[in-house]
Amino acid sequence: MTAPTLRGRRALVTGGGAGIGAAIARELAGRGAHVIVADRDAAAAEALARELEGTPWIVDLADRDVLADDTFTAGLSKIDILVNNAGIQRLDAIQDFDPEAFRFILRLMLEAPFLLIRAVLPGMYERGFGRVVNVSSVHGLRASPFKSAYVTAKHGLEGLSKTTALEGGPYGVTSNCVNPGYVRTALVEKQLAEQAAIHRIPESEVLEKILLTESAIKRLVEPHEVASLVGWLTSDDAAMVTGASYTMDGGWSAR
Repeated sequence: MTAPTLRGRRALVTGGGAGIGAAIARELAGRGAHVIVADRDAAAAEALARELEGTPWIVDLADRDVLADDTFTAGLSKIDILVNNAGIQRLDAIQDFDPEAFRFILRLMLEAPFLLIRAVLPGMYERGFGRVVNVSSVHGLRASPFKSAYVTAKHGLEGLSKTTALEGGPYGVTSNCVNPGYVRTALVEKQLAEQAAIHRIPESEVLEKILLTESAIKRLVEPHEVASLVGWLTSDDAAMVTGASYTMDGGWSAR
């Protein structure tokens, strides 16, 4: 059982209602944190918050009006741990990619993390403690075809995370990325049919020929594995770890 080393800390996990986010929320709650589960899926956020004795926050992080509200900034001043996890995927060739879909992905996966970090940093600085963990991807370090918006957003998140680390270091705030390969989530399962169509192969061949072709370990990452790394990065043991990107990709980025 994990020791409650985060007792008294408040953690915000975006996209926390399911998948990687839910696993992270459980990990941080198991370490003693009060977890705010942020998700646009009200039922999922409320159910997990009840399970963890946390707080649900029903929010669409792609809505600029929500993030520009002064009450939004004020409400985040007590956050000690921010996990930017919310994200979506869309596959298409660049020449066919809908520009509005491209803008939406950047709003959700890059602009929203920036606004959240901007909102939590003053309180973290005042208390002399903060942990920002950005759930990036191997696609924050490597590119794949047909994922221009996702790859762009994740590469931008890497830069934002490093800048946060440099500015926050003198105030006891760390900022890091975790970079998993393909994780066993609904987001990846949805890609199987899309990848099959765009590569013109049977869906049964997508895992072997597309998703895992670059990995030395031929399996999907499990959500709890990502959560365990996030948990460590929020701990006192990781106080000197900042500005880093931790791959969990089965050896993909070793190539």
